[in-house]
Amino acid sequence: MKSTTLALIGLTAVFSISCNKEKTAIDETKNATTEAIDNLKVQVDADAKFAKEQTDINARIDKANIEANKQIIQAELDADKKKAEAEADAAKAIIDAENP
Repeated sequence: MKSTTLALIGLTAVFSISCNKEKTAIDETKNATTEAIDNLKVQVDADAKFAKEQTDINARIDKANIEANKQIIQAELDADKKKAEAEADAAKAIIDAENP
């Protein structure tokens, strides 16, 4: 009877140790996976922050280019206006010169 009891205790101890190793392995895998996911989340946050900053920079550049193009077009239009006024003044002067 004593040998049977000792055998049962021994099997229980072996089974218990085996289960603990499996549980430890599962916990280690879970921890490694969780840590990897947390690291990826940090990287995603950093990437998103960089992308937002780059988008803001690009928007400022686009706005500056739009403003520059507007000023160029307005300057061309002002020049065209002055040219039209000068041509009109010249045409009037010719008419005045031909008809004293």
